[in-house]
Amino acid sequence: MIAKIRGNRIEQSIKSIVLQVRLNRRENIYCLANVPGGCRINFKGVKNHFNADSAAFAKPEKAQELTGCVIGAIPPFSFSDRLSVLADPLIKENDEVVFNAGRLDRSIFMKLDDYIRIVKPQIVEIAARG
Repeated sequence: MIAKIRGNRIEQSIKSIVLQVRLNRRENIYCLANVPGGCRINFKGVKNHFNADSAAFAKPEKAQELTGCVIGAIPPFSFSDRLSVLADPLIKENDEVVFNAGRLDRSIFMKLDDYIRIVKPQIVEIAARG
């Protein structure tokens, strides 16, 4: 497990996943969902936030196109105006967070307050524990 190698608790890790949100039959948007490392995505929470028809994992090719990163190395922020950023409030349980730095072999440790101030994610309940 990467948290053990990095020397951090899994709860400090931010898992970043690109989701496709189907607003209606004709319109899709994408978002970057950020949850603590030990959690899964609660698709219903994402769907409800956007008042959408459905939410699902984006195709890997689309995720890489929107982030410029390979799957597993996506950091918890966006450089694309086509990719909104959501973060579950559970990430706020840590003073410091850890995430991939756009590469599989590099990680960043950052003060939570700095992450929130710089990224300004929408705080939405999108995590399922376990």
